[in-house]
Amino acid sequence: MPSPIVSDDAYDALPEHPCGTAVLLLAGSSGRLESARADLLSRRGARVRAIRWFGGIGQRPTAHEVPIELFIDQIELLRRDHDRVAIFGTSFGAEAALVTATTVEVDATIAVSPSSVVWSGLAEGRWSSHWTLGGSALPSVAFDPAWTPTTDPPEYLSLYSSSLTLDPALTEVASIPVERLSGDLLLIAGGDDRVWPSAAFATAIAERRRAHGSRTTVVLHPDAGHRLLLPGEIPAAGGVNMARGGTPSADAELGMRAWPEISRILDLNPD
Repeated sequence: MPSPIVSDDAYDALPEHPCGTAVLLLAGSSGRLESARADLLSRRGARVRAIRWFGGIGQRPTAHEVPIELFIDQIELLRRDHDRVAIFGTSFGAEAALVTATTVEVDATIAVSPSSVVWSGLAEGRWSSHWTLGGSALPSVAFDPAWTPTTDPPEYLSLYSSSLTLDPALTEVASIPVERLSGDLLLIAGGDDRVWPSAAFATAIAERRRAHGSRTTVVLHPDAGHRLLLPGEIPAAGGVNMARGGTPSADAELGMRAWPEISRILDLNPD
């Protein structure tokens, strides 16, 4: 396999036998470059660009008012040399992937531990949306100010769940318009996610798209948590200190269920 091209804020995995699909790969709140996952997909023929989308050179310091244009530009660059372009994100990265796919044409979107709404982020003592588009902050769900953690490390599931009910009208406005999403959509979530209710979010996304005549593939596992383990991957270390739920075995079982659908939607080469 050709050697990857590595820079401070990007990791480009180049396949030996291209399948014709290019993938923009986005991590979540860890801010890491998903190099191992990029290599995994590249071994099956995908050309993968994993990028850092906050905390990097010239980027926003946190997941707060990040321009969606950052992802759109990457999609358009990959489109120049590839017939099929996909975006693959996890957690906050899944939120970014879904929003991006409603604003620019992609052939496939994969969202792991997704959100059905846009959330608020914090920087320099100021709350605002995770994302901007055209210089304006997208509508976002604010957090419940009365919430306090009751576990160590904290489980944020109850924070996200209670925040959704504070202002139903705002929650609706902040819902990602997934009916606009072009191409195939694959959602992957664990029923024991202790970060946010990703399985419920996945169901809500699929139902919204079904109401508009669009099909969605959803892969769930009742005992998996927030982090997906694909075949050959090892549990990630580091990231924000929080409870994520699941177990390595359940997270890997979710990965085994999801892998055939990932291979299909990305049109990967057979094993």
